[in-house]
Amino acid sequence: MLGPNRLDGVGFPDIGKFGIEKIARPSPSGSGYHKTGIMVMKHEDIWRAIDALAVENGLSASGLAKKSGLDPTTFNKSKRRTGDGHERWPGTESVAKILNATGASLESFTALITGTRALSPGALQRMVHRRIPLIGFAQAGGEGYFDDGGYPVGGSWDEVSLPEIPDPNAYALEISGDSMEPVYRDGDQVIVSPASPIRRGDRVVVRTTKGEVMSKQLVRQSARRIELKSLNPAHPDYSFDLREVTWMHRIIWASQ
Repeated sequence: MLGPNRLDGVGFPDIGKFGIEKIARPSPSGSGYHKTGIMVMKHEDIWRAIDALAVENGLSASGLAKKSGLDPTTFNKSKRRTGDGHERWPGTESVAKILNATGASLESFTALITGTRALSPGALQRMVHRRIPLIGFAQAGGEGYFDDGGYPVGGSWDEVSLPEIPDPNAYALEISGDSMEPVYRDGDQVIVSPASPIRRGDRVVVRTTKGEVMSKQLVRQSARRIELKSLNPAHPDYSFDLREVTWMHRIIWASQ
């Protein structure tokens, strides 16, 4: 549902009545950041978050729209751009309706946009906790921590109590240093799920056949290669032949 505000030539609804005081517009420089240093939301990230929210609730994008009282075609691929190819952004009224229909919070939806599933302190208290294995990211490239399938093994892992994760083989890595800023900072913990499906745009942990372990964003995966984007713009991007990759797991949560 489009309203009076304008964004890249496309209508954007009045956000004040939804309790959202500010919304980040795309940076004119295309860098993803404004001069204030605040990370902005990208067109593809918001649509990917809507798709992810639908999947988490066992729905298609059309099913999510219908469940939310919207026209079933609201989130169709053809509706994501205008007839002349300009990006069309979902209205905040539509977003408010899908959050209400699924019971998701604005915070959790924002976490889907950024590629990590974040939970509010209140939600953490309500959830069942369990202890999962934890090591420092710098240790992850060492021998004896993972089996051939990328599952944690051995008795050298520490443990951390975190929200219940459906994947019994999930593990946590603690970030050290600044190589992953501004996305992850020193001391942050990320939960990694070997069982979670991986989509383009997800943040992943990758181990190569040379023993290197890195956290990147999956840009593209074909039958032969994967392309990875560094979380820190000061570090290079990577492209690997799949034969050079031992495993790749999705980051599903971050304590930030």
